[in-house]
Amino acid sequence: MKKIKGLRWYMIGLVTLGTVLGYLTRNSIAVAVPELQHTMELTTQQYGYIVAAYSACYTLMQPVAGYVLDLLGTRLGYGLFAVLWAIFCMSTAFATSWQGLAFARAAVGAAEAAMIPGGLKATSEWFPAKERPKAVGWFNVGSSIGAMLAPPLVVWAIMIHSWEMAFVLVGILSAAWAALWLCNYRKPSEQKHLSEEERDYILSGQEARLKDGNAKKASVFQILGNRQFWGIALPRFLAEPAWGTMNAWIPLFMAKTYGFNLKEIALFAWMPMLFADLGCVLGGYMPAFFQKHFGVTLIVSRRLVVTLGGVLMIAPGLIGLFTSPYIAIAVLCVGGFAHQALSGALITLSSDVFGKNEVATANGMTGMAAWTASTLFALVVGALADTLGFGPLFFVLACLDLCAVFCVWFILRDPEGRTARKAPQAA
Repeated sequence: MKKIKGLRWYMIGLVTLGTVLGYLTRNSIAVAVPELQHTMELTTQQYGYIVAAYSACYTLMQPVAGYVLDLLGTRLGYGLFAVLWAIFCMSTAFATSWQGLAFARAAVGAAEAAMIPGGLKATSEWFPAKERPKAVGWFNVGSSIGAMLAPPLVVWAIMIHSWEMAFVLVGILSAAWAALWLCNYRKPSEQKHLSEEERDYILSGQEARLKDGNAKKASVFQILGNRQFWGIALPRFLAEPAWGTMNAWIPLFMAKTYGFNLKEIALFAWMPMLFADLGCVLGGYMPAFFQKHFGVTLIVSRRLVVTLGGVLMIAPGLIGLFTSPYIAIAVLCVGGFAHQALSGALITLSSDVFGKNEVATANGMTGMAAWTASTLFALVVGALADTLGFGPLFFVLACLDLCAVFCVWFILRDPEGRTARKAPQAA
């Protein structure tokens, strides 16, 4: 059997592609909403309900999805959820009212709840601790790529056919990825194309709790009673509304605040997501930089990335001060970079502090906390955007991110103390 050098990076590439399709599915409704407001007479508040329906089901299913992934394994569990979100995405095309749209998007949200826990679980299986931030950064970049592809692809589908065609097309692409995943993903112990050298490198660089596949799994109540859980869950709760807002509301923000039409949305709405891609990638390399040059521990290196992201989020918080749409897009680009660097560090922390058999469950639960906040804020935006405007809402998001920075420094404990982690050399 031919061995493939650096196979772990091929595996994370497969995970990244899944995240791209998941976020393409998620953001399709945001791009289509100006058209839906015209064809279905959809109001801003009704759209807020649709976004909240997606977020609520995504929220409630986070711990369930994490548990199913730990129970069925990464390959089968993630593949099953991907098939479901593809089917539900295509079903959106049959909606004839805002209630129908809300029901279809709620189903998509429930299925996509496995996306981040599944990617994190795959990362914990395939990467040593020192490379895990880079791997999470690369698979998390898929969220921004998917959001970046949504404006041109959805607008193209609307212009050549209809908004219904956009959801069918995206669903077909997701179904194709699900088949690719089920055919190709295997954990390292089952992957015949993995060299012994790379397998040893992966295992030698993992924490003891990740090497031991037979370790006792902590119960949900034990995880909830763990201070480390709250040191991740609270920052995610505070930070996630920013990302939910950027994904669901930027096209409508551009249309309502600056009068952008569909073509202009297609030209500009992807730009903040491009910078979010950079935040994912560079955010993944920052912890190693901080460890190497400042001698800090693994946990402190993650905290520093969160801090940088929180400070940069002040820029979009001031968006209400600018009348130029181009300056607004620029500060949204800063926000995209900042949030995805911050988010990647927070997501990675789950694999740093929880064991192999509980990491997906723990991440699902911290994700539930994050998306609870995102759901609530979607309702706030839907209720206030037309009267209060978007500027004050972005300011609130910046304040929440700064509170997240405070929590990750003062609640999350660093088990290494002042001793920096020594990592093995790359294979």
